[in-house]
Amino acid sequence: MLVLAITLLMLGLLVVGMPVGFAMGVAGAAGLYLLGGTRFVFGILDTTPLSTVGVYELVTIPMFLPMAELVLLSGVTEDLFKAAAAWLSRVRGGLAMATSIAGAGFAAICGSSTGSAATLAATTIPSMLKQGYEAKLASGVVAISGTLAILIPPSVGMIVYGFMAEVSIAKLFIAGVIPGLLVVTAIIATIAILVRLNPDAAPQTESVPMGERFRLLVGVLPTLLLFGFVTIAIYSGATTPTEASAVGAAGGLVLALARGQTSFAQYLHAFRRAALTSCMILTIILGAHIFGYFITITRLTQDIIAFVGGLEANRWVILLILLAGYVVMGMFMDQMAILVLTVPIVVPLVSSLGFDLIWFGVIFIIVAEIGLVTPPLGLNCFVVARYAGRPLNEVFHGTFPHVLAHFVVIAILLAFPAITLWLPGRM
Repeated sequence: MLVLAITLLMLGLLVVGMPVGFAMGVAGAAGLYLLGGTRFVFGILDTTPLSTVGVYELVTIPMFLPMAELVLLSGVTEDLFKAAAAWLSRVRGGLAMATSIAGAGFAAICGSSTGSAATLAATTIPSMLKQGYEAKLASGVVAISGTLAILIPPSVGMIVYGFMAEVSIAKLFIAGVIPGLLVVTAIIATIAILVRLNPDAAPQTESVPMGERFRLLVGVLPTLLLFGFVTIAIYSGATTPTEASAVGAAGGLVLALARGQTSFAQYLHAFRRAALTSCMILTIILGAHIFGYFITITRLTQDIIAFVGGLEANRWVILLILLAGYVVMGMFMDQMAILVLTVPIVVPLVSSLGFDLIWFGVIFIIVAEIGLVTPPLGLNCFVVARYAGRPLNEVFHGTFPHVLAHFVVIAILLAFPAITLWLPGRM
């Protein structure tokens, strides 16, 4: 009853608009007070902030975020879209497919799904509508492509999951590579099917000359080399994710300086945005740890594991029920909130069932993608509708075929765990 009351308190604080980190911290502190009194609460609050955020691996967050902001200053998003569109100009629906490829490239920069969706909406939707694309198709592709930011490394969601689940962040990054490519392929295949069924949704565009294609490709080559270097450095073991994030931030600064079109005020604004986002994420992690102490002391996790262990249901049935619950939660809650709220409880349960935690982390991230584009609170759809000036129901309708494709991808990854675990197993 105490756990239920404290959970309701936390949800109530979220409903009235309190930030996630503070809501979890206040609710957790209230629970700890009821369990042990004032001295007990202050004993934990004295030590938790430093022990939580003073972790070497978390330096990746305030390093990868400046890298994202600095690369954005170089104007790479529009360049990625133009290059992909040029190489797919012969294909019906090529602009929409180019949007998904640009979304994948931007995912390696941004780490924020809503930020990725906003940038893609402002960059790609006007181009598609100008070419005569159906608005529903265009907005749906942008919304679903924005979700790739939470999956394709370096992903802030993966960093937080790896930290809280106590698994290798480097292996999580590498484990997300093949599933990320599989999701991009599913988006492209869905577009191909939609334009095949309705050719009027995506008119044929003029083919771009080969020379122009290579010129546009050369423009994005430095950015691609930067992300390739960061990924290979982590995979080969030459650097840790923390060291790679520092190299990435330095590389982002070089790319921005090389353009020579950025003012000092823009650099300050970029670093300010990165600092604010870093503080927000670390506050959420701190609040989650305070709430986690309360959950641990109440032995809720052990009781859930014991209860599930006493069931006669197959472990795969339990996992599917768990993932279905995540889909439902994603319709109403922010993905980062779901992550920090549930990982301390779910990870021990998943481990007790004998599932690999890195594999589960990737599955969880893809399921979280679905929550970003499903009604009633699919954040990416709201962002796309606002930036593109399109009706919200149109965006939701446009994402529906891609949600079905995501379920197919999840089924494949569940059936064949080796797809996810092959690359990290070779590190």
